[in-house]
Amino acid sequence: MAVFPTLTLINLVFGDWLATLHVMLRTFIVVTSAVPIVVYGLMPYLYRIRAWIITRAL
Repeated sequence: MAVFPTLTLINLVFGDWLATLHVMLRTFIVVTSAVPIVVYGLMPYLYRIRAWIITRAL
């Protein structure tokens, strides 16, 4: 729910620039930008939504 949209957005925004780089450098840049976005930006919200759904279902 968080990783695929983040990677898709990064590739859409920076795809032309990333295509000119070596595959190892491209992977490093994408991973070092996507992981913090997912872990610190998106996952807290997804955990809150999950908790709301679970408590509402009880």
